[in-house]
Amino acid sequence: MGKSGWRDFQCPVVSETVRIRLTRRPSFDRPPPYSTQCDQVDCQYVEKNEPPCPLNLGMFADAIREIEARRREAAASD
Repeated sequence: MGKSGWRDFQCPVVSETVRIRLTRRPSFDRPPPYSTQCDQVDCQYVEKNEPPCPLNLGMFADAIREIEARRREAAASD
């Protein structure tokens, strides 16, 4: 994944290549939960991440593991 976090994905719902990324929703009292984001703002399934939208957190499992490892390391060094 590039520095911006966006990557290409062939979406079967819109039948074209779209850009997707991992996002975190803001939360004041705990680490924010993760979600996925697509650049197709006109898609009726945007930001729902439920069928038939194919986006899911499993697509970003490696990135989530890396983020969580960095978070643990930062907490241990405090």
